[in-house]
Amino acid sequence: MAARTLIAESPASIYGTVVFERYAQFEGRARRAEFWWFHVVHLAVAFMIALIGELDGIERLSQALLVLYFLGTIVPVVAVAVRRLHDTGRSGRTLLLALIPVIGPIILLVLYLSDGDAEMNDYGASPKYRWS
Repeated sequence: MAARTLIAESPASIYGTVVFERYAQFEGRARRAEFWWFHVVHLAVAFMIALIGELDGIERLSQALLVLYFLGTIVPVVAVAVRRLHDTGRSGRTLLLALIPVIGPIILLVLYLSDGDAEMNDYGASPKYRWS
């Protein structure tokens, strides 16, 4: 099955693709746009859930919904991170760097911000550089 392109898609559609179509897909590669737009919308949804609870005075319900939301989206969050690391030619095990205090998350941030491999790597063809 050919991977769907994320070029010229809205952030909301990228979020929907990651959450609903690629929920637990750890194979393949994810472009920076897919990774970062997913996280922007993911945090916006969490913020809206929290904000609605604050405005309506239903903080406990909002907190419970927020916990359920984060539990329900933990798999796509990890999956898109693994695919992003694949795009840079690294194994998903590199995600374990997050367990190293301070320096681990900084290293991961640099990897998430770096451009993916232009050529085919062990994880597939580049979703960005299709004609190379």
